[in-house]
Amino acid sequence: MISSTQYSVLNALCPMHVVMDSHGVILQVGPTLKKVAQETDLLGRKIFDVVEIRRPKGVTSVDGLCKYAGQKLHLVLRDKPTVQLKAVAGVNDENGHVVMNLSFGINVVDAVGVHNLTSADFAPTDLTVEMLYLVEAKTGAMNETRDLINRLQVAKVAAEEQAYTDTLTGLKNRRALDHILARLVLSGDAFALMQMDLDYFKAVNDTLGHAAGDHVLQKAAEIMVDETRSDDIVARVGGDEFVIVLKGMIDPVVVSRIADRIIARLEQPIPFNDDMCKISSSAGTALAKSGERLPVQTLMDDADVALYASKRNGRAQHTIYDPALRLDPSHLEPPAGRAVGP
Repeated sequence: MISSTQYSVLNALCPMHVVMDSHGVILQVGPTLKKVAQETDLLGRKIFDVVEIRRPKGVTSVDGLCKYAGQKLHLVLRDKPTVQLKAVAGVNDENGHVVMNLSFGINVVDAVGVHNLTSADFAPTDLTVEMLYLVEAKTGAMNETRDLINRLQVAKVAAEEQAYTDTLTGLKNRRALDHILARLVLSGDAFALMQMDLDYFKAVNDTLGHAAGDHVLQKAAEIMVDETRSDDIVARVGGDEFVIVLKGMIDPVVVSRIADRIIARLEQPIPFNDDMCKISSSAGTALAKSGERLPVQTLMDDADVALYASKRNGRAQHTIYDPALRLDPSHLEPPAGRAVGP
């Protein structure tokens, strides 16, 4: 018989051991294996009712098990077939008892989490403990690295967003607009490109100061965003110059209706402290038909010619580009306070 001292030694050195008699009846189970089996009482059961040896195949008796003494066995617990184990068996010739020591093999990391194991559940000399410390350290380092990468990604996105955003109004800036228009032209999608300037804006700056001018620009941006759809683009490309891209919209009547609404709202006095800021707006639009793929600069120039026509015709109005506008020699001379071109 195995003495209590021997059992204590086995528990300390092989906490996942099984001791069985020559008939395969389980006499002793290591503390860690008990923890893995949880509520299942293994004592007194036949070993092959508890485990299934997957490799080598055909091992279904103690005699068969003894033939592979000292060799690695692959097995699972029948009550917990997801628990895959490695084992090695040895025979005590003195009393016919068979001792089998089990381990988790490469699945030990998962097993630790599933069965809530700690270093106390392994033999003090088991390299598994050191490996678990290394895995934990590696996991911690990887988590820190992942957090750093995430922070860098967030910072990168924020930096890119800032690079494409007008800081005063929160609208897209000229750099962002260039990218958007290049993609739209490349895709061949239809869209309307509307250039819009604020009339009499310089007078607000000169008489009420730049703070009032900034306030007017912010309110103008809000109006343009409010009067367009969420997937349209509103960009500030200069001091008081804006560009609106109406995606998929090339109906001149609808485009003009939108421009007229924006102009009408911009003509309403804008309060600033105790003063009222009075401005207006002129707009010109070039239409890009589906599949036309006109160069971006051509579209910008066409919209600029149409905008210039609106200003020449009395301001506070909208003009859709027509090639005939270029036949009027007056379009070559910009109105006071504005240069032709984006």
